[in-house]
Amino acid sequence: MKIVVAGVDIGGTNTKIGLVDADGNLLAEGGLETGTYAQAEDFIIALDEKIRELVSGHKDIEIRGIGIGAPNANYNKGTIELAPNLRWKGIIPFAGMTEKRTGLMTRITNDANAAALGEMIFGGARETKDFIILTLGTGLGSGIVVNGEVVYGHTGFAGELGHMIVVEGGRDCGCGRRGCLETYASATGLVRTVIALLSERRDDSVLRDMKSTEITSRRVAEASAAGDAIAAEALDRTAHMIALGIANSVIFSSPEKIFLFGGLAQAGEAIFNPIIKYTNELVQPVFRGTFTIQPSLLPEARAAVLGASALIWKGLK
Repeated sequence: MKIVVAGVDIGGTNTKIGLVDADGNLLAEGGLETGTYAQAEDFIIALDEKIRELVSGHKDIEIRGIGIGAPNANYNKGTIELAPNLRWKGIIPFAGMTEKRTGLMTRITNDANAAALGEMIFGGARETKDFIILTLGTGLGSGIVVNGEVVYGHTGFAGELGHMIVVEGGRDCGCGRRGCLETYASATGLVRTVIALLSERRDDSVLRDMKSTEITSRRVAEASAAGDAIAAEALDRTAHMIALGIANSVIFSSPEKIFLFGGLAQAGEAIFNPIIKYTNELVQPVFRGTFTIQPSLLPEARAAVLGASALIWKGLK
């Protein structure tokens, strides 16, 4: 009998579900349209049915628990709290409700902390007890691991590096403040930088012919590689801000490794080389040479489900 865990990645529009074994193999997968469920209770019923359906397709497996990654999830309390991208309002005791419905041990955390656990159990941090992962997507998420444990803090919301203020009075952030790191050091931040540069400068650029919705980190990286000065400057400024965030983060947890994950990290050397260069310039001298910056080793298409399942696997291994 093969032991599996259900990994669940809840997004504002869609939810991904997978059955994951101890080696990180995805044995079955499915999904739900999150937005169609007005109440969390109805979503949990559908989730239970979907997991049972996936398990029923494999007669030789036994499911031991459910790990969930979700927006505004509080690991300490097992809750989803005031998530702006979900229809379910207020503070929802999601893990407890899911356990009651399914009869399975359930743990919940936010997507970046799930990514950190996934990196620890299935990725490049298997032998690493102190590391940070930055998820460079639409926003900037982060998971901090110290001595083999994810940092949650007193409230359960510790480690949101994307919301450290790096420019006082700077760009508006969705959190209601101004100048947060993620407004500069994310895929969205990169686009904002491109748009600002296009308005400030008169250089020819292939990016001028694109709508803002068409500008992606990959396209900016490709334009930069082709000699586009606007694209190159935007990437450089973004890399500098990411480096600033890393340099500030290294001071409080002294990680051995820093992993970069997500769409912006897919820009490859065009983003990694300047990040490493600027980090070495900005970091406190005592920390120079004590850590590496590298791509996540989690496969992007399965990372969210693997990370969610690692919430349970960490306790089982």
